[in-house]
Order: sequence, then structure tokens, then C-alpha cells
Amino acid sequence: MVGKPRCLGVSVCRCCVSRRRFLHVGAVALGGAFLPAYSFAQAARITTTDLGGATLFQGAGCNVVAISGPDGALMIDGGRAVNAEALLTAVREATKTTRVHTLINTHWHPDQTGANDAVGRAGGVIVAHEKTKMMLSNTVYNAIGFKTRVPALPESGRPNKTTRGDGSMEWPAPSEQSASRGQPIDYGYMPAAHTDGDLFVHVPKLNLLVAGGVVSAEEWPLLDYQNGAWLGGRVRALERLATLVRPDTRVVPASGRMLTGKEIVRHRDIYQKLYSTLIGYLNMGLGPEDTVQRNPLKEYGSEFGDPSAFLYGANRSMMIAYVPD
Repeated sequence: MVGKPRCLGVSVCRCCVSRRRFLHVGAVALGGAFLPAYSFAQAARITTTDLGGATLFQGAGCNVVAISGPDGALMIDGGRAVNAEALLTAVREATKTTRVHTLINTHWHPDQTGANDAVGRAGGVIVAHEKTKMMLSNTVYNAIGFKTRVPALPESGRPNKTTRGDGSMEWPAPSEQSASRGQPIDYGYMPAAHTDGDLFVHVPKLNLLVAGGVVSAEEWPLLDYQNGAWLGGRVRALERLATLVRPDTRVVPASGRMLTGKEIVRHRDIYQKLYSTLIGYLNMGLGPEDTVQRNPLKEYGSEFGDPSAFLYGANRSMMIAYVPD
């Protein structure tokens, strides 16, 4: 009989939700068939969408959001390194600025941090969770969703402003030249949800939420349980995000189309149900292969694709985080 799930180093709500990142380990065994599209290099053909006070950039390797400011742009995530020059050019043109003043990394994956070095060398501020900085400062030898090791970034590309939890900033930042206050930009830590250093970025004035790799409208988001994520952490993150949104909130995921706040609430319900189901499976002694065979997510296959690799990884993550009495 499996005991109650315990938080391994982080506080948990409900049945205890806590450990790290979604999708894939089965993908490796399946020859990469289920690796998410954003794990591969993207062509540097950048498209822009006006969000009314912000701009969405797609085509650099991940979804990127930028907001203009008098001293440069605020950018959230940075695509892949091979596309950094094209992305930064597009950001400068769209925001009518000459540089990126502040870059926020929602997590450490190469799809999100490819512009870090260019921004850092130009004197920009790079904001991230402390665990994201740790991952970017060291070679990662094994990460779900990446077939090769991920080398450390040069020091100039590593976050130079870190957080351990939630925080807020004004944008544009107050300056001696302007006494006016900027709009609040809130960010929050989502422990063990996609990686172990995920941040969301909420812009209440624009009814805009950048959620990074925790959600997707088109696929089952990666769960990197080998580096601290687990299904419980994903559930807790969706529960948190559901409290921030209105039905019409624009939610930007790491890749693919935007979601609405209404969809976030639905995704929360899907993952809560799956979490309870997998606790039942563990209590019956069922492993990852059994979970894939039973396929508790089959009704969503036409919407998000084959869930086999995700279910395999989700069960594995539960086996790591679920401690027997």
C-alpha cells in the first residue's frame, strides 16, 4: 500500500502537489517520437501579434512577449540562440527601442534562454529564479526532452537578478527623468511544475499572463522529472494560475497559440483528475507501462495528441515524489 504523498522540500496543497516536470521519458525509448516541437531548432522567421500594449513574437523557438519602455524593452523569454539576432531585431523594431533593458526567463530551457548572452553582453538585466540560474551556470547532462547535454551559458548570459519566490516590478522602472509610475509586472514561482525554476509573469493592466512551459493549447507540456518536476507540481501551478485569470485573460504558453483564462481553469480540472487517478494507480501497484496502457487521458487525444509519453513520465514522476509511510 502506497502511503500519502509528501512534499519533498516544497509546501503542497490538497493531496500534496509537488515535484517536477511533465511529459517525456517514454519519448526517449520511443525514438523521440513524442518530443515536443519546441525541442528542435526553429527557422528564424519571426511573426508579430499586437496584444495592445505588448507584442507577441513567434518563430524564434518559443513564444516571446515584449513591452516597450523609454530605456529599452522588457522581454519575456528569448527563443533559441540561433535565432537571437533575428528576434532581437524584431523586438527593437516592434517596440521602437534600441535595446532590451530587462529580460525575464520563465525557465532554463535553451528554447527560452537563447537571447540571454546577447542581452547580457549589452548590459541588460536578466531576471530568473535562482534554480534557473543554477541550471544555466552548469552543464545539464540529462534532461527530459533534450537528446544531448545542455552546456552552461557564458557568465554574461546568466541571470544577474534572481528571486526565490514571488515578486513585482514597475514597468517602465522609475527614473530621475520621470516621476510617473509604471504599470505593475508581477511574477510568481511555480515549484516543480515544468522545471524546478518556473516563473509566470502577470501584467494585470493588460489582462495578460505569460505562463511559460507549464501550459499548452496544442500538446501535453513537458514534465522534466529527472531535474525536479513532477505531476503534483504541475497541478499546484495550474491551481495557482486559475486564481489569477479571468475568462478572457490572454495566456501565453511556451509555444503554440494563446489560451484564455477559461481554458486554464479547464486544464486545472484535467490535471487534478489525472493526479487523483494516478494516486489510485500507485496504490494498486501500477507502473508507467500500466498507466500508458490504461490511458486515462484518451478522451483528450484528438485535442492534445497522443498522451503516451506524457503519461509514462507523469507516473515516473509520481513514483519519485510519492513516499510510502
